[in-house]
Amino acid sequence: MYDKGADTMKIVFMGTPDFAVPCLQALINDGNEITAVFTQPDKPKGRGYSLTPPPVKVCAEQNHIQVYQPATLKDGTALELLRRLAPEMIVVVAYGKILPKDILELPVHGCVNVHASLLPEYRGASPIQSVLLDGRTRTGVTAMLMDVGLDTGDMLLKTELSIGENETADELHDRLSEAGAKLIVEVVHRAREGTLSREKQDDSKSCYASMLTKDMYRIDFHKSAKEIHNQVRGLNWSSAILDGKRVKICRTLLAEGTGTPGEVLSLHPLIVACGSGAIEIVEIQPEGKKKMPASAFVNGLRGQQNIRFEQ
Repeated sequence: MYDKGADTMKIVFMGTPDFAVPCLQALINDGNEITAVFTQPDKPKGRGYSLTPPPVKVCAEQNHIQVYQPATLKDGTALELLRRLAPEMIVVVAYGKILPKDILELPVHGCVNVHASLLPEYRGASPIQSVLLDGRTRTGVTAMLMDVGLDTGDMLLKTELSIGENETADELHDRLSEAGAKLIVEVVHRAREGTLSREKQDDSKSCYASMLTKDMYRIDFHKSAKEIHNQVRGLNWSSAILDGKRVKICRTLLAEGTGTPGEVLSLHPLIVACGSGAIEIVEIQPEGKKKMPASAFVNGLRGQQNIRFEQ
């Protein structure tokens, strides 16, 4: 183990959502000097549209760290501020803004990004969801030295994780964020010691995880059971029409059975036929109601017969 009292790194941290919080907290706990945190501006949320701070801002303020929320990094203001802060490293985790070249070149140890995939695979916006949608069995976290491209910089360290057959994006998100926290601490230690090596990405092995769209959430029961199961767990839910009403299917399992796509083969448990194979619906959210176990939902059908999910 490294000595927390040894030399520390002067770091500016840039991040916004829950995924970035464990990385920030780990760097704080490790004794580094976090001179400032950059995060996205507060956004209106909830029924009252009250301004809500990003999770990273909340963490920073709890640790008495100065927070900056610039609307842009491109007008030179952020660059001048960063020059005054003089960080040795800028750590970027799901910040949500592109760093200009002059900022990337500022710290002596560079700008290091923690990305939730095993680069060069799944560059881009949705690596956690995409790896599940594609039915992959392994993923991980990569720390890379940022350049002007989209997740194209030299790789520094990786952590690999196996994916459970029924693991959801939310569950994988939490495991990857904790793995990223351990990884960035190791990167900082190696940078201090001068033992950090760089590995160029093989662009021929790259693939991109694009932004999620509304169309991706609709279930087509003509697809295979495995595809639908991966869709539900990869997006945390997907939608279908039952008895003319939209429902969210929130958790599924692969099941045995054959039938017409969308046909309900069993109510206890709730099993639905797909293009090949079948899925068991474990959790469901009817329109206008809270998420519930499928057994509770079925009890509310009051003996309806021959029900099926529409296309």
